[in-house]
Amino acid sequence: MAAPVPASIGATNFTLLPQNVSCPKLPGVPIPTTSLIADIMSSSDLTPALSQDQTNGGATLGTLSFPGLPKWLDGGDTAPWGNATTSNTDPEIPPSTGVTRSYDFTISRGVLSPDGVNRSMLLINNQFPGPLIEANWGDTISVTVHNAISTANEDGIPVDQEGTSLHWHGLLQKDTPYYDGVPGIQQCPIAPGNDFTYTFTADLYGTSWYHSHYSAQYAGGAAGPMIIHGPSSADYDIDVGPVMLSDWNHQDYYRLTQQDVGASQQIVKSNNTLINGKMDYDCSLLSLDSEPHDCTPFAGLAKFAFQTEKTHLLRVINPSSEAIMYFSIDSHNFTVIANDFVPVVPYTADFVTLGVGQRLDLLVEGTGDASGAYWMRTNVSSGCSAAQQGTGLAAIYYENADTNSVPANNPVAVTDLCASDSIPNDLLVAEPSFSRTPPSTFGTEQILNITVGDNGTCSNLFYMNSQTFRVDYNDPLLLDAYNGQTTFDAQRNVYNFDGYSSVLLYVINTTPIAHPMHLHGHNFWAISSGVGEWDGSTVAANPSNPNRRDVITVEPGKIQTTGEITPGYVVIGYETNNPGMWPFHCHIAWHVGAGLYVNLLEQPGALATSDTEIPDAIPQTCTNWDKFTSANFVDQIDSGLRIIRA
Repeated sequence: MAAPVPASIGATNFTLLPQNVSCPKLPGVPIPTTSLIADIMSSSDLTPALSQDQTNGGATLGTLSFPGLPKWLDGGDTAPWGNATTSNTDPEIPPSTGVTRSYDFTISRGVLSPDGVNRSMLLINNQFPGPLIEANWGDTISVTVHNAISTANEDGIPVDQEGTSLHWHGLLQKDTPYYDGVPGIQQCPIAPGNDFTYTFTADLYGTSWYHSHYSAQYAGGAAGPMIIHGPSSADYDIDVGPVMLSDWNHQDYYRLTQQDVGASQQIVKSNNTLINGKMDYDCSLLSLDSEPHDCTPFAGLAKFAFQTEKTHLLRVINPSSEAIMYFSIDSHNFTVIANDFVPVVPYTADFVTLGVGQRLDLLVEGTGDASGAYWMRTNVSSGCSAAQQGTGLAAIYYENADTNSVPANNPVAVTDLCASDSIPNDLLVAEPSFSRTPPSTFGTEQILNITVGDNGTCSNLFYMNSQTFRVDYNDPLLLDAYNGQTTFDAQRNVYNFDGYSSVLLYVINTTPIAHPMHLHGHNFWAISSGVGEWDGSTVAANPSNPNRRDVITVEPGKIQTTGEITPGYVVIGYETNNPGMWPFHCHIAWHVGAGLYVNLLEQPGALATSDTEIPDAIPQTCTNWDKFTSANFVDQIDSGLRIIRA
């Protein structure tokens, strides 16, 4: 196991670059003033200027034609999970339904206009957001992925080809760690022109999403919602379905990655803020873009149907590349019933906060007027994130409303705290429905100290315990662990927790930037968070049943007048009951691309002696990838980005 850094960090001097390094910096792009929101709210109606096919392809999310979701698939009067409830049954022990839900996805380039700005993006089955994956708790999910990412040159020869993969965010993948979908960790990338089938159990229930884990591809559109039906900690009448809150960029993710980690040292500022892949844009701002685009004003907003005196379930997801989001509905409040894949004892909130990768299941009572229209809003945290146009709008219409009418402006007051999961702080409020007590003493403790700086070549990188991460797509770590390997090159950032039944991670953030930290393969206990130095014993709330989830935001360090930073921190714990090689990383696309990532090796002996054979398709991804890369130049500009140039 890597040696921990000293426990006592205290105030830390912060310099972005070593003093003896002089790197050129481009001038920062100012965040412009725009009247877009006022223009939308003062418009005569919300008739979209573009068709759904032009903005989102075949997707129906965000349209009134989206049918909503059932309480479970296949009908019947009895739930497939029988008498199981959120409080009497361990959500991590799924039933065996014997049912397989099969999906067929093709990932390719295409041109759409989600906010009226026409741009090339990555699409799954020619849709943005990608197709909905839906299953019952305990079903088997099988997804065949075809990699068709390429562009034909003037001679018809495919160029700009890329590898890809899909990750099923939040699922435990017990007994199938090789289907977690992280290239260079559990598989090699799916090579251009090749197929790969993921088969795994819907081992938790609730709301989540899937996305490419190949560099920052999901920032270019390769993501979609994933809903697994199961017990609920409160009843509802109508499942409205996924509500995806995302920042949006008009440049290709490759260029943005170059900007973030390259010599320019520029922070990526998103261009817009979408709800279910839709929003309008102020076309006058295109003069600030570095690439030319066609733009259609008032392209169209997402729309949702409500019914009076009914309880609505909203499955809210933040699949952003960078933005921490606030979410509210004018003249309505929420009852929170789940965070991430963890059902919680219901509690109320006027607004909620979601870091990148986080999800919340919210109940909303139909208290509006039957002829009423109301704004749904998401706002990028100005304290945590950088956005050119940081407000996303959608319209909610009750049963007798004119579905092109403009809602009245009655916003909910939102406090921008840039803090850990502030609702104002659900780390303190949320209590899991199914109680699970952490050990009084964890098997081992590991400090992870986050820093940022230049690597000596004018590339801006993040470090954990003074080591940045670098992937080798041709050599997946999990396959090495199955072959008995337990030590790895330093740049692979592997922490071997062999022999420990549980792990406590103390994450110290000495950067002035918030980081939503995601752990694969586990729902962890959220032990504590704050700014300063953890005292080693304080638990945020409910010591016998702390909140659990799979993403938690570590607060930014606070810059003092002296120039020193008082670090932010989070403390999480988990049981090592899931043999595998599990990534733990910041879910901001540009940060993980700059190396803010470690791998946690769990029960390597169980992997090496497992009777379970790795499917032949896993090593075949490496055979295919080796063949492809041996004939093509691979340009890797970040921790895990490989753009193939013919």
